[in-house]
Formats: sequence, C-alpha cells, structure tokens
Amino acid sequence: MSRLFVIALLFPLFAVAQGKPAERSCRVLFLNPPADAPRKLFLFDGVKSQEIDLPEMNFSDVYQVAGGETTIRLLTHPVIKADDVPAGAPAGTLAESITEFYMIVSANSTNLITPVQLQIIDSGSEKFKKGQMMWYNLTNFAVGGQLGSQTLSIKGQSRVITDAPTNAAVPFPVKLSYLILDDPQLHPICQTQWMHDPRSRMVMFIYGGQNNTAPEISGFKDFREKVLKSD
Repeated sequence: MSRLFVIALLFPLFAVAQGKPAERSCRVLFLNPPADAPRKLFLFDGVKSQEIDLPEMNFSDVYQVAGGETTIRLLTHPVIKADDVPAGAPAGTLAESITEFYMIVSANSTNLITPVQLQIIDSGSEKFKKGQMMWYNLTNFAVGGQLGSQTLSIKGQSRVITDAPTNAAVPFPVKLSYLILDDPQLHPICQTQWMHDPRSRMVMFIYGGQNNTAPEISGFKDFREKVLKSD
C-alpha cells in the first residue's frame, strides 16, 4: 500500500479532529444564596453532565465545558443527551467566541425543575486581565467613586471593567456612593481600604438596595496558577 494512499485514508479523520471545538473554562459562584439553597448541581453542556459545586464565598474550581455554540443547563441529576433535559431547566447560551466564562447562579424558587437561575459572564483573558476589576451592577442605582488611582462610574443593570487601582500588592483607598433617581445628592456606600492583588482578576458585584437601603458590594478573587493567554 502506497504512503500517499495511507495519508489519503487518514486525512478525513484528521480533518474531523481539527474541526472539533476546543473546550472552554468555567468558574461558578452562587451569589447570596438562601439557607436551603443547593450546594451542588449537574451542569449539562450538550455533550456531558458533570457535578459542580456552588460556593458562595469564592469561585469554584475551574470546570471544562464543551466548546462551540451551545446551551448549558443546570439540573439536580445527570443526563446523557439533550432530549433527556426537562423543559424549563435553567439555561444559558454560549456563543462560539466565548472561551472563558463565569456562571453566576442565584436562587429562583419559581423554577420547579431546578430552583435557581444563571447568568453567563464572558471572562476571556483578552478582555479581562490580571489586576483589573470587573464590576457587575445588579441594582437600578448608578454607582461611582474612587478606587485608588481609578474612577468607577457604572449605571444600574450594567457591567464595566476598571484598570488596576495600583501597581503593587498594597492597600488602596476606596470611596463609593450611589445615586437615587430624581435625587441629586450622593449617598455613601463605603469609605475604606482594600488590598490589591496584581496576580488576580477581581469580580465585584453590587446588589441589594431594596427598601431604601444602601447597595451592598461583594468581591471575588479569580487567581489561577496557569498563566492567562494574554499574559
């Protein structure tokens, strides 16, 4: 059998392997869960099910999820194929371009399949680099102020990325306020100091603010020993 003929036989297999989308990475966080919230669920990515943790004080370990355009779903039990997923299961769509993402889980007692809902945040390292802070405002208030050398200005129900507040692993001053609709006065949230970690990406959530109370802020460090692609 000629070498050329062998190569011709192998080429279709090589083409299929090359065309398979690479897996993407995911970290999970359960934001402000109630006491009876689940601590583990199964993530189905259209190819496989895997059990995932739902930590509330920090991000989960890194999970690998199927690449390409797909829909992920959260379930209380594993499934083998998409036809086995119950209608109404919490779901999120991933574009093919997303290579890293955070999955932010929150409680949703109205979902009878799995009592949560999820949000997908693209965290690709080409957009979000070490030392930066990603702010996710879940309230309807505009929030702003100083973060060391940087200024934060974020509208309600929106997201922004701020550059590193300082270049070193040192404390930096923080002074943040919020605006109530039709009220020109600034209302304080906090005036304090935070410690900067230039090795990590920080994800910050602004939430709460119901019943005329000040919004709350929680921050979560995304440190990975593996060097990010953009570094």
